[in-house]
Amino acid sequence: MSILIAAATEIELRAFDSAGGPEQVLRLLTGIGPVETAHALTAMLCRNAGRQISAVINFGIAGAFPDSSAALLDICLAEQEILGDLGLCLPERIERLAERGLTVKDSFVLDDGLRRAAAQTLRQAGLACKTGTFVTVSCASGTAERAQRLGRQFQGLCENMEGAAAARVCEAFHLPCVELRCVSNIAGERDRRRWRLHEACLRAGQAAALAAAALKERLPHPSALQEQKLISRF
Repeated sequence: MSILIAAATEIELRAFDSAGGPEQVLRLLTGIGPVETAHALTAMLCRNAGRQISAVINFGIAGAFPDSSAALLDICLAEQEILGDLGLCLPERIERLAERGLTVKDSFVLDDGLRRAAAQTLRQAGLACKTGTFVTVSCASGTAERAQRLGRQFQGLCENMEGAAAARVCEAFHLPCVELRCVSNIAGERDRRRWRLHEACLRAGQAAALAAAALKERLPHPSALQEQKLISRF
């Protein structure tokens, strides 16, 4: 049984290794954004269909929405992911395509059992964490106004650029997925002197390493049916 660790950048994966992430897990550098993430994760799962991948941990950094409860360097776990800018961009909100009668899947529920197990592990290690809705965007918020609108519309905890894509692929492959992120900045804040990028990467890597070690002991081997689905899905 293998756990697949996925992150968008090399600095995040290096933080995972520096924190003592288990050597036995598979590692994937997805690249930045939903398209690269969906492509890289799908290709990885297809190549490794016979290696009994049981779960995916997607981790990295995020921007906390200004009106959310998340603060700098908080660890956050996703209850659900939403494709926040898939729709029509209006002055005050994003009109979702479903509102126009189109069939589109733009929200994804993350695995509850893995999230609870990860949260318990982190808290036992002294890392408090928050849970809530994550919003994935293709274009990160460059103004406080845009970040506030997205946060209010989706009651979001934090903004990122990969999570919904990873959740969608895992859903297609019938794989449980847990997503954790550390807040590096407030969404919409462009003054990098106020960012905590390096520290957030280190904390995200530490949290992911702890979660990977704990989940590796809890997850069952996939069934023969699941392995067949992995091979034949795409």
